[in-house]
Amino acid sequence: MTTIDDFVAGFGEEPGYLNFASVGPLGRSVIEEEQAQLELLRRVRFGSLGSLDRQDERVRSAVAAITGFTAEQVCFQPNTSTGLMHAMFGLTGGVLLSPAEFPSVTFAAARAADSLGVLNPVWLDTAGGPVTPGIIRDQLTKNTAAVAVSLVDFRTGYLADLEGIRQVIGDRLLIVDAIQGFGVVDAPYRVADVVVSGGQKWVRAGWGTGFLALSDRAAESLTPVFSGFNATDEDDLPLDAVVPPARGVAAFSISNPDPIAQARLAAALEDIARVGVAAIGERLAEKVSRVIELADEYAVPVSSSRAEHERAGIVVLSPAIDQLTVLSASLHNHGVSVTIRQNTVRLSPHVSTDEESFDMLRAAFTSYASAITV
Repeated sequence: MTTIDDFVAGFGEEPGYLNFASVGPLGRSVIEEEQAQLELLRRVRFGSLGSLDRQDERVRSAVAAITGFTAEQVCFQPNTSTGLMHAMFGLTGGVLLSPAEFPSVTFAAARAADSLGVLNPVWLDTAGGPVTPGIIRDQLTKNTAAVAVSLVDFRTGYLADLEGIRQVIGDRLLIVDAIQGFGVVDAPYRVADVVVSGGQKWVRAGWGTGFLALSDRAAESLTPVFSGFNATDEDDLPLDAVVPPARGVAAFSISNPDPIAQARLAAALEDIARVGVAAIGERLAEKVSRVIELADEYAVPVSSSRAEHERAGIVVLSPAIDQLTVLSASLHNHGVSVTIRQNTVRLSPHVSTDEESFDMLRAAFTSYASAITV
């Protein structure tokens, strides 16, 4: 068992980085894993490429250890969007989702509806608030076949109540875009039917990494519209005939995956499994609380939830419109990396966010407070 401090020691980003909801800097084990696999590919010593072939089973097992799905219910994907496209294009019926979801979700639903005509996106009215079980319950209809939701909302940082949503939707499919919490939120993924995530944010495995996990029910009901030559039950490369897709989640693949990307994701998830998602989430909660406390100290309005059961790693600041530029400039001038979008400032620390980073944030808030006072 790895301690949380041992886990943190594996990272080395520069101070001031508070933008993990955008992309997570790579850790030592991921970099070393990629270098080892690249060296193997460079030399291609006789018999050595079998290691690359084994990365698919390795990464599926690593995802299974975090999600609770079995390795046979997991398929590697190059990113979240591709996994969501597979799910939405394979779905028939109405899918209830908020128009404020990340575009990976909304575009997949709209593109599937426009292309095949068998999916019907039904846009959830949240009145500007979060997606909650109660709001979903009130807008379900007999034609609702599935509900799609983000585990953590990318704009507000709101942590969805997956168990509550499952209770109100019954046996409808629950599709979860998990990327803004995967690896740091100890979520009940098994209540979902479809879980999709990329590994470039909180998992810190870099771009080109992700997965699609399907319950047995989802695998039976979704049509593998995009199913490539590698996604069959054939033991060998299917030649001279186009054979049916594989059974289960293995059908939802287009071509041979990148084994080096698989190795990066596997290495990152194996590190997470050794320390435990719960321990990571607990340490991250402390970092988030410190960001909120600093914002309060300098009277910077916090619009994201303060309740621990409604948040993960994202803190959203909503200064007055005429003060947004001042805050943005203060953060920039003090070397604090954040995301600024739609008149809000999104800060997202991780367990490796250090004291120097908090000192830099304090200095930025001090400059901001002095400027607006003057």
